[in-house]
Amino acid sequence: MIKVAVCGALGKMGVEVCSAVEKCEETELAAKIDIAGADTYHSIEEAHKACDIDVLIDFTQPASIFENAKYCLNNNIKIVIGTTGLRDEEIEYLKNLSKDKKTGCFIAPNFSTGAVLMMMFAKQAAKYFDNAEIIELHHNQKKDAPSGTAIKTALMMSEAKNSFVKGNCPEKETIEGSRGGTSYADIHIHSVRMPGYIASQEVIFGSSGQIFKIRHDSMDRQCYMQGVLLAVKHVYDKNDFVYGLENIM
Repeated sequence: MIKVAVCGALGKMGVEVCSAVEKCEETELAAKIDIAGADTYHSIEEAHKACDIDVLIDFTQPASIFENAKYCLNNNIKIVIGTTGLRDEEIEYLKNLSKDKKTGCFIAPNFSTGAVLMMMFAKQAAKYFDNAEIIELHHNQKKDAPSGTAIKTALMMSEAKNSFVKGNCPEKETIEGSRGGTSYADIHIHSVRMPGYIASQEVIFGSSGQIFKIRHDSMDRQCYMQGVLLAVKHVYDKNDFVYGLENIM
């Protein structure tokens, strides 16, 4: 049995992850970690001292994930990171630390298999279009913008070409930010935060005479659990660094 700890166990994603770990025949919920709650450990260090942990799943806050990951890797705890907000240089640091410590680290901006397929399809479509933008829509309690999924999608698309604004005229925003943020390969990303959404993303490609859209909508957080468990099993068996669920699908 894989002994799993869940950090952020009392959050909406954390509750679903704990349930999925308990239901899986190959995993055991060894520890719940959260800053509140009578039946939880209040820090990774506290849980580590009290329990055997093979893999820690982190669904906490952008402000804490980097330090959490460093603690795990420095203490031979394999980690699966589902919280977004890590900077490129932090991801590179964790990649090098994972290799140095020979301890597995799995980072995924999105654990929904459908969302990952959307990113893979967008990368494929990027070969055939010179113009593209991304709209991502999330609940209004999401703290980081744009989403990690949108950033990862733009990064994957940028592998096809270095710019997606061919033929655009010079622009001047009369309201700052109205054109969204500019990401990899000049791809504009627009972030919407609204109660009622969980997570949605639309990638829009355009060329003369046609528009092509790829969209994914998450209606329930259970859609992420298959991907989370895939990542746990992978990182338990291997000691590599992985960024993106598409690498093991």
